Amino acid sequence: MIVVMKIGATQEHLDLVCKRAEELGFTPHVIFGRERNVVGLVGIMGNREEAFRIENMDGVDKVVPISKPYKLASREVKQEPSVVDVCGVKFGAKDVVVIAGPCSVEGERQIVMVAEQVKAAGARMLRGGAFKPRTSPYAFQGLGEEGLKLLAKAREATGLPIVTEVVNPADIELVYKYADMFQVGARNIQNFALLTLLGQAKKPVLLKRGMSTTIDEFLMATEYILSEGNRDVVLCERGIRTFETSTRNTLDISCVPVVKAKSHLPIIVDPSHAAGHSGYVPALSKAAIAVGADGLLIEVHPEPERAMSDGAQSLTPNQFISLMGELRAVAIAVGRYM
Repeated sequence: MIVVMKIGATQEHLDLVCKRAEELGFTPHVIFGRERNVVGLVGIMGNREEAFRIENMDGVDKVVPISKPYKLASREVKQEPSVVDVCGVKFGAKDVVVIAGPCSVEGERQIVMVAEQVKAAGARMLRGGAFKPRTSPYAFQGLGEEGLKLLAKAREATGLPIVTEVVNPADIELVYKYADMFQVGARNIQNFALLTLLGQAKKPVLLKRGMSTTIDEFLMATEYILSEGNRDVVLCERGIRTFETSTRNTLDISCVPVVKAKSHLPIIVDPSHAAGHSGYVPALSKAAIAVGADGLLIEVHPEPERAMSDGAQSLTPNQFISLMGELRAVAIAVGRYM
């Protein structure tokens, strides 16, 4: 349930509501709005009947039960869209944010070169995997901490914030030292121990949808992060597994408007993992912006044919430059900008 504060309620009123909520066994989460604030009451042991009496406290407008199983991610808690700020890059604002870079960090020359090229084309953040969860245990698993150090060098050379995947809960502290944003891959969408610890880490999280995850399950996964106090979560649709084999996954383009109807969190699209083929990435990217995505996550490699992972779906720097020009026209057409 949520406690809706009155317009003009003071910080003292808010503090007293939070204190009373804790006395009743709830964990209060304050969500600040443009006109008024609300307090989400979360907890399985809370006294729900007594909680409705909070409505009589000074500064409180009403107490409203939440019907959705995902509480803090729901539009019922916060109606206006949330904006997640990653080192000045804002997801959920009018700007469409493009994150670009290789699937895996393979060496200093490769990652710095790509970072410089994608920045020149208009990308706002750099992606690159230092830890790679692969289907085969014999496939390239990433450079580990060395890869993180190379990402930091690319950031130093270009100023681009970096997002990289954390796979093992034991690696969170290590990745925290280098990354500006954690990425949770599709395979870890229901690794609840990892999500809980990332909620405590207090650093923005890019959460990818699982290959067989429903939208409600997707949003429930965000609750594990939000309920620990980390409000900076960006969702990512990257395609789901269907019977179709022409593409690596099937991009669920409808996920974007559905999530925006259900949740206040920003959502971006990864057309590279959805397509599995670089030739389809431009069309899916345009469709994503047209349907309302807040950004894109695009794989770019200087020599895709020699990439150590996901070369088939990676654009060359020249292809990425051309695509960015086309995307700007689509963004303008739907009232956004890049």
